[in-house]
Amino acid sequence: MNFRTHVALITTLATLTLVPAVQTQAADRPAPPAPPSLLFKESWTETKEAVPLAQNVVSNPALTLTVYGAAPEVNSEGGTPHVWTGLCSPACAVTLKLKDSYADLSGKAHIKWYSKTSGFHEIRPMVKLADGTLLVSNFADAYTYDYRTVEFYPADMQWLTLDPATLTTKGQLRTTVDLSKVDEIGFVDLTPGSGHGLGGFSNVGWIEVYANATPR
Repeated sequence: MNFRTHVALITTLATLTLVPAVQTQAADRPAPPAPPSLLFKESWTETKEAVPLAQNVVSNPALTLTVYGAAPEVNSEGGTPHVWTGLCSPACAVTLKLKDSYADLSGKAHIKWYSKTSGFHEIRPMVKLADGTLLVSNFADAYTYDYRTVEFYPADMQWLTLDPATLTTKGQLRTTVDLSKVDEIGFVDLTPGSGHGLGGFSNVGWIEVYANATPR
C-alpha cells in the first residue's frame, strides 16, 4: 500500500466513524419553538364621520380599550378606519387587552400595525405589565409618505417608564424587561397634535399581536 492510498483509507474510515455521531446529535437536538401565532387583531369599526375613540369603536369583542390622556378620534378617511391623534394635547395613548388572558411578548412575539404620520410625529409601542407598570419603547415609527405595514419585536427593544397621568417618561432606560405577562398593548404619540391640516399627527389603522396567551 503506497502512502497516498494509506491516507485515503484513513480519511474514509474517519468519515464513516464520525457521520453516525453527527446524525445522532442532530436527531437528539430539540426542534426550535414555532413562532407565536396571531393572538388578536383590532381594525376599528368603520364610521361615517370622525368620532372620539371609545369602546364602542373597538371591533373585536374580546378586547378592552384604555385611553390615556386626551381621546384621539377614529375616522375612515381613505376607506381605512384609523385612530387619528391630531387633536391630542399634550399627548395621547391607546392600549388594548384581552379580557381573559395576558400576552407573552417575550422571545419571537411580535406586533404589526398599519400606520402613517405627519410632521415630526412618531408612534411608539407601549405596554402595561401585569404589575401595573406602564412602559414606552425606544422604537419609533414615523413615515409621512403613505400608510405602510410596520413589524417589530418587543423583546428586542429598550423601555422607559411612562407616567399614566401625564404621559411623560420617567427614570432610566431599561434594557431588560420581563414581558412574559403583559396586560395591555398599544401605542403612544408623545407630541401634541396640531389640529386639522398637515402640521402634525399620527394615524394608526389595524393592529396585530402575535404572541402566546397566559391565563389571568
